[in-house]
Amino acid sequence: MDKARPITLTLSGLTLPRILSFIAGAGMITASVMTIDHFFKANYPKTIFAGSFCDISAFFNCDSSAFSAISQIMGVPLGFFGMFMGALVVLGTIFPSEAFERTNKSLSLLNVLGVVGLFLYSVLQLGSLCLLCSGFYLFSIMSFILFWVYGIDHETKNLLKRWVRPSLKLIVVFGLIALAGAYGMIEYHNARKDAQMGTAVNVVKQFYELPQVPWPSVISPYWTAKSTDNFEDAAIRIIEYGDLLCSDCLYLNQQLERLKEEFKGKINVVFQFFPLEGPCNEVVPKKARLHPGACELAYIATYDPSKFKAIHDEVWANFRSARDPVWRRELARKYGVEAALDDPKIKEVIRIQVNTGAEYEKTSDEHPFGIRSTPTMIINNRMIIGTLPYDHLKAIFQALVEEHEGGPKKFIENWVAPAKKKKR
Repeated sequence: MDKARPITLTLSGLTLPRILSFIAGAGMITASVMTIDHFFKANYPKTIFAGSFCDISAFFNCDSSAFSAISQIMGVPLGFFGMFMGALVVLGTIFPSEAFERTNKSLSLLNVLGVVGLFLYSVLQLGSLCLLCSGFYLFSIMSFILFWVYGIDHETKNLLKRWVRPSLKLIVVFGLIALAGAYGMIEYHNARKDAQMGTAVNVVKQFYELPQVPWPSVISPYWTAKSTDNFEDAAIRIIEYGDLLCSDCLYLNQQLERLKEEFKGKINVVFQFFPLEGPCNEVVPKKARLHPGACELAYIATYDPSKFKAIHDEVWANFRSARDPVWRRELARKYGVEAALDDPKIKEVIRIQVNTGAEYEKTSDEHPFGIRSTPTMIINNRMIIGTLPYDHLKAIFQALVEEHEGGPKKFIENWVAPAKKKKR
């Protein structure tokens, strides 16, 4: 009489655990595809209307992950590896074999260790958690638990034999397929990078097609770049509606810092405070709980104009820490502006700046006014909602400088960005 075949995750017929394994793999694929899509949309928007802006909580934020140093490995978005792992789990349920299940079981252990590492990095280092990534984490953990409870060799007490018995042949095959896919992803990534120059040309045209809007009735006295005493005299004039706890504002600040140096003497940038927190912002009541502590930071930064830029820069340099009330109190003490937290005059300064956001016609049916998220820039009387990549902003700035220096006639409708110098 034949010995009964052991019960396993995929080799025991169409069982509930096998179906759940398929669902877990499909979920991993779906979450990964969405993560990859967000990575490219955030880093390489195709139009001026696709910039990223803070619209969810400071903690649950996918843009922080998309802009982070670990969002890609040598040009391959991390989501690709998750998608590949999910595909192996799905295929393992459709074409089951002992070798396939053992290999997937070993890979599930490696995958869940990677998930734990990424989770800790996101929470402890970035201070945020991507909802799309969280979906992948949950499905990965689900897959790991299924392999743990039902996977082949699950009754084996030796942990090494229980978890690390992959088929070397399959590992080689999977590795080659993964390398081929990664190469294709790198090529696509490079193509999106190269296309930025062509996209930048369209972005300039789209910028000039935007309707003109007036400057706010009250312009903040807090400047982050000053080329001329009179705001209107510079070639590039920017009102930056910002929140010091907004991750997309942090990203924009990084782009602007590069551009301020490149266009030195030609750019004025005003920081118009717009904290997305109820105590000091009644313009967007739906976002009253978005960034707890943003009002405090605004008060601290504005109390002494001579210290604004130093505080502004220190907050961005310690972005994650700035969410901590204790850190904010220590920041106030460091700069001798503790009184700002209870000063009614300072609160009124911020309230006036915030209320200028209600002066613009609504740009969304969800919100009654034009300024409804951060960052929002008014560049030479044209409003851009959200961040834009460095190449796009540089193209707009270059066009504005050319127009300012040569007059309206010098600006050509089919303007193209100056060619990049090839590295030798």
